[in-house]
Amino acid sequence: MIKKLLIVFIAIFAIQSYAQEGTASPYSFYGIGSLKFKGTVENRSMGGISVYSDSIHVNLNNPASYASKNIEAYNNESRPVKFAIGGGHTNAELKSDNGSDEVNSTTLDYLAMSFPIGKFGLGLGLIPYTSVGYKLETLNMDNDLSSQFRGKGGVNKAFTSLGYMVNDKLSLGVDFGFNFGNIENKTIEYVYTNEGTLAQYQTREDNRSDLAGITVNLGAIYKTVLTNGFELTTTLTYRPKSNLTSKNSRTFNTITINAANGDEYVVNSIKADLDAEGLKETDLALPAKLSLGAGIGQPNRWFVGAEYSLLNSSEFKNDLYESSDSAGNVTYKNASTIAVGGFFIPDYNSFSSYLKRVVYRAGIRFEGTGLNINDEDINEFGISFGLGLPMGNTNTFSNVNFGFEFGKKGTTNQNLIQENFINFQLSLSFNDRWFQKRKFN
Repeated sequence: MIKKLLIVFIAIFAIQSYAQEGTASPYSFYGIGSLKFKGTVENRSMGGISVYSDSIHVNLNNPASYASKNIEAYNNESRPVKFAIGGGHTNAELKSDNGSDEVNSTTLDYLAMSFPIGKFGLGLGLIPYTSVGYKLETLNMDNDLSSQFRGKGGVNKAFTSLGYMVNDKLSLGVDFGFNFGNIENKTIEYVYTNEGTLAQYQTREDNRSDLAGITVNLGAIYKTVLTNGFELTTTLTYRPKSNLTSKNSRTFNTITINAANGDEYVVNSIKADLDAEGLKETDLALPAKLSLGAGIGQPNRWFVGAEYSLLNSSEFKNDLYESSDSAGNVTYKNASTIAVGGFFIPDYNSFSSYLKRVVYRAGIRFEGTGLNINDEDINEFGISFGLGLPMGNTNTFSNVNFGFEFGKKGTTNQNLIQENFINFQLSLSFNDRWFQKRKFN
């Protein structure tokens, strides 16, 4: 017990640091950063679908999943307490008409636990919601640096979920989330002397937003047993529109730059009067999101499903950055995602072959991010694969999960950047029974 609690506490501190700069995507420049995938490695390895849920895995997308049946395969034993922790590493090639670069980022993506309470289920967790991490540079006609944009930070979400099993077919749930974090952006417009050398003093604009707000997510799961032992699952989640309160600051700095190592030294600072512009405290809209899913399979053997999500991101607006021209020719459209995936287990109850108890997962997804730059839609595509490796006592179904995803985001059209990425994910799913006394015959 003590070892498990230590793991939890260590992970809580770790996720704080990772979530603050968990991406290297240039597209995290826009909005409040790149949206992080809200789901486990198990979900992501199946194209990102969250249709499937059971009594031994945490489902971060649908709060109704926290209420489920007991484990019939083992004398109807009660649902275990579930722990889930997962992270990943991304390697990406950033490609444009002018060349390419390689970037890497490593993140701790989620920490969650679930407790059975009769027909109810309680979930707690911490996940990153968005992430900002970019460094963009432009060149002038002489091929010298013209401007530089840097950013870091992101928004995290601490959540509490409650699910209730209405009957053997229907479960309902609600998720309350507290979103918090900060985003920092720095912009330098380089000035040169008549001789073409970098001027001694440069001007850097620093913007910082401290963000906080509440979100609610509703969910439903309906399962129907068909002939031949097949089970049909349909799911629905809906997150109403909500707001993030943003407390903003803007500073104009006179700086000098060390030519040897690029270090910047502030000589003088002037704080902008955002109160006078009505920008000291602003509201950012978190758009409504609707997801519908359906899947069919045989419990503990195989499953295949599809999911469609719609995000009303055309509602997004950030007055602080619309007050400057750094955003460029950008519009926000509604975002959507289509995902298909599933898993296969040769024989989950095999005692003679370990490989037969391994879970094999695969999926595919297409996402329209809703971001439009220079009249080009920024889309994302990914193909994923994964393995779930059983560990420990077979009565608890604890496992280690590996996931791989190959894909691309963006385009090189209109002087934009295309990301060709490889994601590697790893998670641990622990199950234990804290409140049950075992019975012996």
